[in-house]
Amino acid sequence: MTSTPESIEPQALAQAIVEAAADKKAIDLVVLDVRGILGYTDFFVICTGNTERQVKAIHDGIHEELKKEHKLLPRRVEGLPEARWVLMDYLDVVVHSLTREAREFYRLEHLWGEAPRHEIPVEAVSS
Repeated sequence: MTSTPESIEPQALAQAIVEAAADKKAIDLVVLDVRGILGYTDFFVICTGNTERQVKAIHDGIHEELKKEHKLLPRRVEGLPEARWVLMDYLDVVVHSLTREAREFYRLEHLWGEAPRHEIPVEAVSS
């Protein structure tokens, strides 16, 4: 991109990601505060899509919203071709968008069980 990225606080970035994911009908939205647990990021945003197509749509929605509103692009994206588990690395926030089967299999929330967990009701985001 030709313009300079905006500075946005990690918690506000996580909230913007949650809102963009909710716009694409992501379900089971969870934000894990991993500050003090991991040295490479502050928050994980974890969400579920019903199908691989929806997981890709969630990625696309987050990507476009952050690019448009905050001039931010992810440092790295993994898993997009299969779209069962798409990881988007925004440095301060890492997004994990998974199919229901992948989320149940990998159980990311349990790997960081000590992290403060913020479940985000979709109606709280969409209102």
